[in-house]
Amino acid sequence: MKKHLLTILLLCTCVAFGFAQNRVITGKVTDQKDGSPLPGVSVTVKGVTGLGTQTDINGGYKLSVPATAKVLVFNFLGYIPREIAITGAAVNAQLTTDSKVLGEVVVVGYGTQSKRSLTGSVSKIKGGDIENIPVPSLESAIQGRSPGVYIQAQNGKLGQGIQVRVRGASSVSAGSQPLYVVDGLPITVDDFSSNGASTNPLVDLNQNDIESIDILKDASAAAIYGSRASNGVVLVTTKKGKAGSTKITYNQYYGFSKPTHEREFLNSKEYLNLVQSAAVAGGLESYAKTRLIRYAAGNTDYANTSVNTNWQDQITQHAPVQNYNLVFSGGTEKTKFYISGTYNDQKGWILKNQINQYSLRTNIENQANNWLTIGANLSVSRTQNHRLDNDNAFSTPEQIVALSPITPVIDPRTGLLSGQLDPATGLPNSNFPVYFNPLLNSENSYFITTDYRNLGNVFGEIKILPSLTFRSEVGVDILNSTEDNYSGSLTARNSGTNNGVGLNSSVTSINLNTNNFLHFLKDFGKSSIDAVGGMTYQRQQNDLNSLNGEQFPSDAYKKLTSSASITSALSSSTAYSLLSYFARANYKYHDKYLLSLSGRIDGSSRFGADHRYGFFPAGSVGWVVSEESFMKNQKVISDLKIRGSYGLTGNSEIGNFPARGLYSEFGYAGVAGARPTQLPNPGLKWETTAQTDIGLDIAFLGGRLAGQFDVYLKKTKDLLLNVQVPATSGFTTITQNLGKLQNKGLEIQIDSKNLVGKVTWNTSFNISFNRNKITDLKGQVITGSGDAVNRAMEGQPLGVFVAPEFAGADPANGDALYYKNTDLGGGKRDRAKTNDYNQAVPVVVGNPNPKYIAGLNNSVSYMGIDFSFLLQSVNGNQIYNGAGQYMSVGFNNGFDNQTRDQLQAWTKPGQITNVPEARLFGGNGVNPSSRFLDDGSYVRLKNIVLGYNFPKAWISKIKLSSLRVYAQATNLATWTKYKGWDPELNSDAFSGNITQGYDFYAAPQAKTITFGINVGF
Repeated sequence: MKKHLLTILLLCTCVAFGFAQNRVITGKVTDQKDGSPLPGVSVTVKGVTGLGTQTDINGGYKLSVPATAKVLVFNFLGYIPREIAITGAAVNAQLTTDSKVLGEVVVVGYGTQSKRSLTGSVSKIKGGDIENIPVPSLESAIQGRSPGVYIQAQNGKLGQGIQVRVRGASSVSAGSQPLYVVDGLPITVDDFSSNGASTNPLVDLNQNDIESIDILKDASAAAIYGSRASNGVVLVTTKKGKAGSTKITYNQYYGFSKPTHEREFLNSKEYLNLVQSAAVAGGLESYAKTRLIRYAAGNTDYANTSVNTNWQDQITQHAPVQNYNLVFSGGTEKTKFYISGTYNDQKGWILKNQINQYSLRTNIENQANNWLTIGANLSVSRTQNHRLDNDNAFSTPEQIVALSPITPVIDPRTGLLSGQLDPATGLPNSNFPVYFNPLLNSENSYFITTDYRNLGNVFGEIKILPSLTFRSEVGVDILNSTEDNYSGSLTARNSGTNNGVGLNSSVTSINLNTNNFLHFLKDFGKSSIDAVGGMTYQRQQNDLNSLNGEQFPSDAYKKLTSSASITSALSSSTAYSLLSYFARANYKYHDKYLLSLSGRIDGSSRFGADHRYGFFPAGSVGWVVSEESFMKNQKVISDLKIRGSYGLTGNSEIGNFPARGLYSEFGYAGVAGARPTQLPNPGLKWETTAQTDIGLDIAFLGGRLAGQFDVYLKKTKDLLLNVQVPATSGFTTITQNLGKLQNKGLEIQIDSKNLVGKVTWNTSFNISFNRNKITDLKGQVITGSGDAVNRAMEGQPLGVFVAPEFAGADPANGDALYYKNTDLGGGKRDRAKTNDYNQAVPVVVGNPNPKYIAGLNNSVSYMGIDFSFLLQSVNGNQIYNGAGQYMSVGFNNGFDNQTRDQLQAWTKPGQITNVPEARLFGGNGVNPSSRFLDDGSYVRLKNIVLGYNFPKAWISKIKLSSLRVYAQATNLATWTKYKGWDPELNSDAFSGNITQGYDFYAAPQAKTITFGINVGF
């Protein structure tokens, strides 16, 4: 019995001793700067191999350690490792970001990565850099802030489309805009405009709600988005709440806008002298006299008129800008929320142009238990855009400059706007003034587009294992867009309808997306694996209804129900779907050897049955050289990383049915029928872009000076083009994969901390060079839209200007001269001059693609005062002034008022000038040529801010947590040699990738000055 008792006692002692050897430690790891939890932190016991864990999504951990353990070690990528002594059962840790890290955490497809471990090329823009900037959409706000991203507005009208090119244009005919993804949801960016001028769906996004914008540029970063990534991917992350007391912030600004520039036209005296001289040269003196009396509102003594109308001034309105934003954010460790409401009202400087917007965003996240997290990111908005006609319409405001300065604003014969009524008939005037007066549109028409948009997703994330999570997301982008247009009886000369014309159209676009993927993150000794894999499904359907009516009883009736005749009706529906599977694995060894592999399989309804699915792989490597032992003893270079990548991406932006044989309605003699309208092509497939990127990230002196350098080569093949077929087939074209183009370039980003301490001064500079060239079109030459002289042709950049080369004025007789440029062989051309336009061979005379784009941002702060400015530059591109054949040809094309350079027109033999003789309707030098080509380079002071943050010791007395006042200006100054209104343009009436740098009465950008206040409670 004693022996048994002794045995039991020994066993109990051993068990007790065993338990005494281990104890459980719990704790939480947070960011020292903002207190946010850090998931995925490695927690190990110092001196003990193979014993450790990782923090969960809330930064918490639980670890059983030996009783002899003294110290815990905390490691997390991008943070300084920390060792903390074990003094009890709870050990909490705060980690500090590593100043040696090359940048911060960036958002990538279906996850995040530290910039230090990133092997792809990604540009990051912080939300704080673009909030409260008074521009209509986020693209304008990020202009000049990222290398390799060329952003160009069409004109100064509010809500117009904006062209974005990431590392050059990757397609000739397919879409060229990047893919936009908001909180994991690919959003709708289709243009549903019916008036010929594109609108911008991104106007509906509130930039004050943006936490960050990450632009994926190379294939390694973008290939996980597969068939839609050739033009780059823009990832927008909205703001989220953080644990802690509820924070209330109120932001408000108010200001005004005006045009950045106005062109100079002839005054009345100059106009009369030149037009009379042109009439003599053209043999039309009596005809001109009759016309001038008409344009002077019947004044027979027009030569002595006191009327001197500056028509540009008539279309400029007082343009106030106001924005109000209220935010509630905060929460607990389990539930975090962010609620934002914004009212924005911006009146354009152009008459009748205005945007009015309401938006509400709610982002919420809840830790339901230790294995489930749920949340939602939701926004609703209403945007009303008072729009203008496209640049090619007589009614567009900027075309008012064609009117004669001798024409009064108010017709003295009627006391009404000139052109409103003919005093002889009492009807709208059809021959006075020179053209339809756009001011009549402001009096008697409107075009209002109203968008209601619901954008958001809900998600659930399950923690299967400490290192493995599963996330499911369902998102939807619902856009309801309506257009309401009425042009009354006074606009008959423009509309062609005597008693008013109206339009009402509506589009409902439903874009449904679901993502389901696994995320694995684990350290294995010196190795680390971060992998993601899953599937996604997207379906977008657009439903359109449209009605047109005319003949209204009076201008008091503006809705279609009052029209006497419904002239057309349209109802259509179109949809496409995309099913995808994707995977990415990032491997890191010893914190210095990096490998990333990704792939995506896309199946799209847009392509032929033979190529419904495509595979888009990518791979990249990185070497953190600064972690090598041979770099440890030097103090100059604090970080150095070399990276390289290669991968394939696609382009599927071609419409929904190009691979199918299509039929359309065809009625005859009251009998309904159908006829074929499109040939099928079951072999149609994606455009494919292969991209190689080599990059270098380097930092000196502990990060005081840092640089990022990338060289890349993008080769696109299987271009989606409309290829001509024999008309005897009953068709003219078929969509085929034909042709190749390439982009190659260099990107440089340099950041410096010039001063640190009480006075801080930071500088960021970026510059990028891109060379675009079409390498194969099988001999085709594709023209741009409208009357543009842009072309797509082998061996040349996309959109080059092709036209006869202008040679000035003949000193002997004032004729317009052109270089013959006949091909003499051996690379030589005949440089003889001729006044016969038809003898001049069209040649490449210019390039709309810039040689380089650049941005320079400086920010200085001291004692609560902050000052920053952003300079943006585009250099080496040309602009073709398509309106020059009317406004800059010395009345050779009619009575349009002329630009002041026409005062230099040839007048006598022997005179040397580049301006041919003014001949009324003489056609002397009006044909398309390099005469109308100008240098489009410019430097613009894009943004400048001066602010003051009141000391917390002061504002705490009135129960405020922060208080800032500021003044801000956008587009404050522009330096350019371009003769037109604005060098940042691409006329909204001419669309497509080929037509670039084409100016046709494109209104200039707005110069906006605002004053604001930010209050925190």
